Amino acid sequence: MANLQQSLIEARNNLPAPNVPRVNVIAVVSFLAPVALGALATLMTLNPAGAIVGVLLGLLLAQSPKVARQWERAVVLRLGRYIGLRGPGLFWIIPFVDNVTSWIDQRVITTAFAAEETLTSDTVPVNVDAVLFWMVYDPEKAALEVQNYPAAVSWAAQTALRDIIGRTSLSDLLRGRERIEEELQKLIDERSTPWGVTVQSVEMRDVIIPAALQDAMSREAQAAREKAARVILAQAEVEIAHQFDKASQSYHNNPTALHLRAMNMLYEGLKEKGALMLVPSSAVESMGMGGLMGAAALRQQKLTGSDEPVE
Repeated sequence: MANLQQSLIEARNNLPAPNVPRVNVIAVVSFLAPVALGALATLMTLNPAGAIVGVLLGLLLAQSPKVARQWERAVVLRLGRYIGLRGPGLFWIIPFVDNVTSWIDQRVITTAFAAEETLTSDTVPVNVDAVLFWMVYDPEKAALEVQNYPAAVSWAAQTALRDIIGRTSLSDLLRGRERIEEELQKLIDERSTPWGVTVQSVEMRDVIIPAALQDAMSREAQAAREKAARVILAQAEVEIAHQFDKASQSYHNNPTALHLRAMNMLYEGLKEKGALMLVPSSAVESMGMGGLMGAAALRQQKLTGSDEPVE
């Protein structure tokens, strides 16, 4: 709530104040000219009435000229009744009869808003920060249809965000930001269009979830990755077994190829000096590796320079 009030204050500070007097060059000239003439008349007649009249007339004329900036429109009321918009540039009003009640800024305005501790559809409390980009397309409606259009837009944005979060699950909120932003923009625009305000875009800056839930989601993701790794390893084992089955069929009726494979295995095992090989007895019998192993042992003895007899 404090963040929302702060954002409303900032948005209000970015807009021109409605009742603050504005000084412009034409108003200064309109004030100084009667004052100078009154002072001159006083010097010539030695009567202070000229200076007093000049000051009063200058104050009256200084209220008439107004200047609106290029992006502003002035809302003018005559005796409390709306008579139209004025600006940009120089315009004149009737002092004490016409009144400029507000200056409408027609530039794109940014407003930050948030939904704190809002429950999703699966009852998870989240904090969501977003930024609203909007502008006034009809200054007349903004001045006449709503009391304070910046505050109204901010409140409409916050309530719309809470509404969308309440009917969206946490997973959709985290993954489908673009869809939620489009839906949020449409909902805010429907509420603010009667006020002469249109929403250009909505951007969600951050979605904060409780720390305990973050830890649980992290553990869940880790478990899912571990499961996927084990499934991949099992699939690799199946493929390896399938290839070994094909290899066994090739070696079954081809003893020469089997002996060549045995020699290759011995060579790979004895490439490093001083290597030790453990060969199952079944492999010695089935692959005929007895003679090969004896030759390999003699070769190993010569490499190491040992005098022990080969068993």
